[in-house]
Amino acid sequence: MRAGIIGLDTSHVLAFTKALNTMNPPNAEGMKMVAAYPKGSSDIKGSTDRVPEYTEKVKAMGVEIVDSIDALLTKVDVVFLESNDGRVHLEQLRPCLAAKKPVFIDKPVAGSLKEALAIYAEAKKAGVPIFCSSSLRFSKQTQEVRNGSIGKVKSAETFSPAHIETTHPDLYWYGVHGCEALYTVMGTGCISVKRGTTEDGKIMVTGDWGNGRTGIFREENGKDRKSYGGKAVGEKGEAPIGKYDNYDVLLTAILDFFHTGKVPVTAEETIELYAFMEAADESKRKGGAEVTLKEVLEKAK
Repeated sequence: MRAGIIGLDTSHVLAFTKALNTMNPPNAEGMKMVAAYPKGSSDIKGSTDRVPEYTEKVKAMGVEIVDSIDALLTKVDVVFLESNDGRVHLEQLRPCLAAKKPVFIDKPVAGSLKEALAIYAEAKKAGVPIFCSSSLRFSKQTQEVRNGSIGKVKSAETFSPAHIETTHPDLYWYGVHGCEALYTVMGTGCISVKRGTTEDGKIMVTGDWGNGRTGIFREENGKDRKSYGGKAVGEKGEAPIGKYDNYDVLLTAILDFFHTGKVPVTAEETIELYAFMEAADESKRKGGAEVTLKEVLEKAK
């Protein structure tokens, strides 16, 4: 199976290419990264500055660089859509859907909730499997809780860095990591969101799942909330969640998806996750008022 990359502006492409082309992970089953189309963002400096360096590094691992997505699609069976800028994902995905190539879309799935809805609607219409996820979803501790280690989760809290990119909703750019870990254990069904700040002035978002179930995301502070982490409280006790295990756990899920065609994260859960983060922005615009996911979804539609 031949894999290709769209967008050489994130460190993920180096990790995935190195694993497939030099390390042969157990479930790769002969899959190699064979081609890449470099262009990702056109105006986010932190992304555009990486492209020349990352292009040379993937070339050194045996990847052919092509000058268009159409050219890429003639050489590959599956696609890693890695462009760091979520705003270009819908446009870059469309040729893949037309070519019937399964696609993993790296976070953020899109640059807006409206475009996220369009991505999943167009993929469904084309009959092409896609999924998007942060690597935080697949960490061992978080997956154990999702799979019932402490029973039904009654409440959870996570933290992660939340660097903001002004072209995207605040949490889409990096806070998505902690939010995705939160959703992994809480599941769908969030009704409303309120955004405020922690005592040390960091982002704090509280979600109401109904029946007394709550989920909280906080921006890390380098002290008592350092890097990635959190905890969940369930019917049978509590457990740590939200740890970053590495990219290997995500790559394993991606390879399983490419081999089976079965998505490990549903469209419904991903759409609700991004609605949760959009509702947090809307709450911020309204001075911390409660905002329902239903209203932001209706607005996006």
